[in-house]
Amino acid sequence: MIVLQPVLETYVCEGFALWPVAESEPYGFLPLSGALDAAEVGTAVMRIADCNSIAPENDGRPARPTDPLEGFLHGLLTIDDLFAPGGLRIFDTATGTTLLPGCCNGLEERRDWLEVVDGKGWASFGHDPSPLAERHGDIVRLTVDAEHDNSAVIEVPVTDLRHLLAGAERDLVGFLQRVAVWAAGRLPEHATPVTSAISRALDLPTPVSPVHGRAVSWTV
Repeated sequence: MIVLQPVLETYVCEGFALWPVAESEPYGFLPLSGALDAAEVGTAVMRIADCNSIAPENDGRPARPTDPLEGFLHGLLTIDDLFAPGGLRIFDTATGTTLLPGCCNGLEERRDWLEVVDGKGWASFGHDPSPLAERHGDIVRLTVDAEHDNSAVIEVPVTDLRHLLAGAERDLVGFLQRVAVWAAGRLPEHATPVTSAISRALDLPTPVSPVHGRAVSWTV
């Protein structure tokens, strides 16, 4: 069975006190879905905000506020092109093989997977490791690390991969709806702009009415 999840790269968040967050490991991955609890949603929002915490440098943005919360959210709320580190994690339960997104890959780049199934037939997703997806007829071959000749591979039928990718989109929509609920309760004065910013970081439409999704992963 093949399991596919959209994941956000995490790190140890010791000392963060602006809102509750869940424990996380360095260079770990948090699966995003509508099933996350409040602390996990807080971790995801913290990670995306921190990743985009870039000081204004003659780019037309206002100066960073001195208020701790306002200052921490400043980049998230003022940068147009936001980055959410991570991508798609694929696990083959039959072989125990896992394909992880590489360094510098972002969740907003997941549209490149559509090039594999319906476009040029291949795409890469970061480095260290360097995952590669290539279409060969009706099969997509996923190389865990293309920098190594003896890298493990996962093979998925094209039709199954389309189903998995559609499921990942539903997971992300569910996660964004959880963000909207979380932000309304935890950051009421910033709920709308924070939710909108996370939707832009994930290349998703902003949710209209939050609901609680329950999908955790999609399998074939």
